[in-house]
Amino acid sequence: MTTTMPSQTTADEPTAARKGWISDWRPDDETFWQSTGKKVAKRNLLWSVVAEHLGFSVWVMFSIITPYLAAAGFGFTVSQLFWLTAVPNLVGSFLRIPYTAAVAVFGGRNWTIISAALLIIPTSMLAYCLMTPGTPYWMFIAAGVAAGFGGGNFASSMANISYFYPERYRGTALGINAAGGNIGVPAVQFIGPFAIGLGLFGASQGVNDAGNDIWLHNVPILWMVLGIFAAVMAWKFMDNLTVARTPIREQVPALARKHTWVMSVLYIGTFGSFIGYSFAFPLVIKIEFPEFNALWIAALGPLVGSVSRPFGGYLADKWAGAPITSLSFVVMGGGVLGAIWGINAGSFTLFFVSFMVLFLMSGVANGSTYRSIPAIFQAEATATAGRETNETEVVQAKKLTAAALGWISAIGAFGGFLINQAFRIANENTGSVIPAMYGFLAFYALFLVMNWWFYQRKVFVEQAPSLAYAKV
Repeated sequence: MTTTMPSQTTADEPTAARKGWISDWRPDDETFWQSTGKKVAKRNLLWSVVAEHLGFSVWVMFSIITPYLAAAGFGFTVSQLFWLTAVPNLVGSFLRIPYTAAVAVFGGRNWTIISAALLIIPTSMLAYCLMTPGTPYWMFIAAGVAAGFGGGNFASSMANISYFYPERYRGTALGINAAGGNIGVPAVQFIGPFAIGLGLFGASQGVNDAGNDIWLHNVPILWMVLGIFAAVMAWKFMDNLTVARTPIREQVPALARKHTWVMSVLYIGTFGSFIGYSFAFPLVIKIEFPEFNALWIAALGPLVGSVSRPFGGYLADKWAGAPITSLSFVVMGGGVLGAIWGINAGSFTLFFVSFMVLFLMSGVANGSTYRSIPAIFQAEATATAGRETNETEVVQAKKLTAAALGWISAIGAFGGFLINQAFRIANENTGSVIPAMYGFLAFYALFLVMNWWFYQRKVFVEQAPSLAYAKV
């Protein structure tokens, strides 16, 4: 679909029509926003959410496949299974950095097409592994590496959408975009177990604990088709913004900003928790409560975390992000203690409810911290200028924000890999995940102190109130 802006010059219109680029984009201009910008932004947000959603599903696909591999005749150890869930997490974390840069180089629409099409690689590889008896472990690892492509989609999608919306709506837009993507996790974990039970084609790979045949390859094949659909829809309905074109040398200064690194560490505790628990939750249930067979229920955790994310962004828009993030870390600590108590008492109900609290508050904290990043960079630009920023300075702040979002999201996602490894090491050495949970509790206390030190101390708030996660 071509997009012609009413305010574009005649010379600009053919370029936009031929290449799908919009060269005149002023969302902070209320007249422009109401007449044209809002409609275009909503359309791009919709298809961005679809592509990112499917990317998340492919990224965490192994989380719902691994609990069934033994029944399918693959004799992997528990440690090997944890690695299968950890490898996509690790690769996806690192890919978020180049994926963010790719938006600035290729354009948001163009890169969404490419990134959605790349999902064909991991899904086809995993389908082959599952349909081929005796597939060696290293081939599953290779498929897990390719599944990391899905993890990179989040960073490029968020960087792209950050340009489409004016400051007053950006928190909500980023929250919707992130939540829509995050819901890809519960989608594959909820739909996956039911798809596995459908004998659509090919031979079954074995029987589950209930004695029913399973067709594991249905899961990757279904998401392969959906990935192709997303690529086609992005090609037809999305746009590139010339304002988002940023040479790599102009993105690097974001790494020199203190708050890029502070927020990166805090994001380990928020998004790292969400994605780490999402990858590991079905396997943890299988380890600690082996008698429990309805693994689809594990999807409720990521669903709660995804739905609560926009609420965290809303609270940050309404009040401020720092106190919301601090409260989240406190309640998450309570969730950890509850989960430990549930395991020790053999109570699946207490264990499950406690994990729902962990997912809920990690989602709220994701929204509050991520919303705060644009506010921080905009506030820094204003503080540096000593006055209200002009349009050029606002655009530069947005470019730094986009670069920082990619870096922060990459480090935060790496926290999920650490969570998986903590679970693996704890189980290998003690036969339980409880030692890992105590480690998480200690880190939540550390993140709480960091958040208070950098953004809530009275001295800091008095000296730089505009940076205290405040509304801009």
